[in-house]
Amino acid sequence: RSQLAPSLEPGDVVVLDNLNVHKSPRAAQAVAERGAWFLFLPKYSPDLNPIEMAFAKLKALLRKAAARTLDDLWRAVGNICDLFEPDECWNYFKAAGYVAD
Repeated sequence: RSQLAPSLEPGDVVVLDNLNVHKSPRAAQAVAERGAWFLFLPKYSPDLNPIEMAFAKLKALLRKAAARTLDDLWRAVGNICDLFEPDECWNYFKAAGYVAD
């Protein structure tokens, strides 16, 4: 409500999976007030969710980092997040079918 909704413009679509916290009536109202709307993905459809591709890369690189302390884990997450390039993220959306050629 306070993070996403203020950045939305009329006609924007917020794509969500079916996690219960994504179904908040207050969030739906805040999004609707901005003229945007929710599009819920079908259940069990990670191939339609671009974040799943990013999580796959993150998890693979975290395994490779082999962090053994909480501090090392957070450091590794920070370093790995710097490896995500805008073009790569755009390709995640394209692979999930959100970008037309």
